[in-house]
Amino acid sequence: MTILGFGKKTTEDGGLPLLELAPPAQASSQPDSPPPPMRRTAVSTARDLIRDQVLMRIEPGVAVRMTQEELIGRTDQLVAEIANERRVLLNQHEQRLLAHEIVDDMVALGPLEPLLNDEGISDILVNGPDKIFVERHGKLELTKLRFRNDAHVLHVAQRIASSVGRRVDESSPMLDARLADGSRVNVIIPPLSLKGPCISIRKFSRTAIDFARFIELGSVSSQLARALEIAARCRLNLIISGGTGSGKTTLLNALSRMIEQNERIITIEDAAELQLQQPHVLQLETRPPNVEGKGQISQRDLVRNALRMRPDRIIVGEVRGSEAFDMMQAMNTGHNGSMSTIHANAARDALARIENMVLMANLNLPIRAIRGQITSAIDLIIHTERMRDGVRRVTEVVEVAGIEGEMISLGSLFTYRFTGENQDGTLKGVFEPSGLRPRFLSRLEYYGLAGAFLEALSPRTQGAA
Repeated sequence: MTILGFGKKTTEDGGLPLLELAPPAQASSQPDSPPPPMRRTAVSTARDLIRDQVLMRIEPGVAVRMTQEELIGRTDQLVAEIANERRVLLNQHEQRLLAHEIVDDMVALGPLEPLLNDEGISDILVNGPDKIFVERHGKLELTKLRFRNDAHVLHVAQRIASSVGRRVDESSPMLDARLADGSRVNVIIPPLSLKGPCISIRKFSRTAIDFARFIELGSVSSQLARALEIAARCRLNLIISGGTGSGKTTLLNALSRMIEQNERIITIEDAAELQLQQPHVLQLETRPPNVEGKGQISQRDLVRNALRMRPDRIIVGEVRGSEAFDMMQAMNTGHNGSMSTIHANAARDALARIENMVLMANLNLPIRAIRGQITSAIDLIIHTERMRDGVRRVTEVVEVAGIEGEMISLGSLFTYRFTGENQDGTLKGVFEPSGLRPRFLSRLEYYGLAGAFLEALSPRTQGAA
């Protein structure tokens, strides 16, 4: 009996024989230490030879019916068998590592698999086969992992594309997709990329962060956290602005925890990332065009459809186009408590971007009418930044106060002021409340939380981070 086409000999129970590995004296006494250059080259050549032989002997139809643990065990035995046949000197650690790599190539995402399983990593960035970066604790670092060549990177990218029913090739060289665990993936390949196929993965966090954790991390002060919790609970319309990787979606998830359990919530995203805990949540996701360029469903289409689904709140994962107009309309037509995020460098820039997006949807709408819509729709803009110590902080909270002349007036409620640096490299600063009375105070009074909000805005006790 042959298992997976894995060799010629079997034991009495049908399994593979455990072949004797290279004598201990010939193996490296320190398998985890870096090998010298000549041995490193020899090991690399031997690994490629064994990998090719393993893939030739594996029967895919049988492999797909095995669990990953079973497949790793059988592949480990096959690697040992081929190493003995070819008289290749690999120590036990190297054989096991190669077996895991082969299985990851067959059923997973190759060198990226251990990074996906590392909960300390938030982003994985592949810049061609030789450079794999990760973001860990807010800072980028180069890993020692490598792909074999451009074809290997492309193979992993195509595996991702096929898992969502799409393709990536010269006729369709860009891809936005989502892994099974919810992680967002972007792929771009030649001729658009000049350094070979590139893959960017924003990992899906398995643990939701609440405001208590934000306070521990120094992202907000206790006063600021209390003010934001009240704003979400009292159904204020919120926009979270910030740069890429500044923690906008994480903050939006934390704010959504303040929503009542009996509210009907509809979320609209390009790739589902929100982790709402309420029982009555409907998640809508956009659909890209097919290979013929047809069948696309945009965020604007979904926002319009959501208005017909009797939502209490609409949450748009990120406003990035003409759907901004429909979002403003929704906020102005009784869907208080709606939330969204937007890429911007500051709160004022967020308003300018929203204006431009609304103009994209309605070219004939006068700018004063657009600003009137924005002023009526949005209550608070919360700006967050990833700072140079890797910590993501809320740096600005402003209310949209009204229109003065031709400009939208903003009122600052909280501002983060940098004060210095700790010995460990983390930044010191203060979240300064302004003490201003916001225009939406009557809304807070309706929910009985106006006094608590004003107390959080009191400058008597400033929150430090």
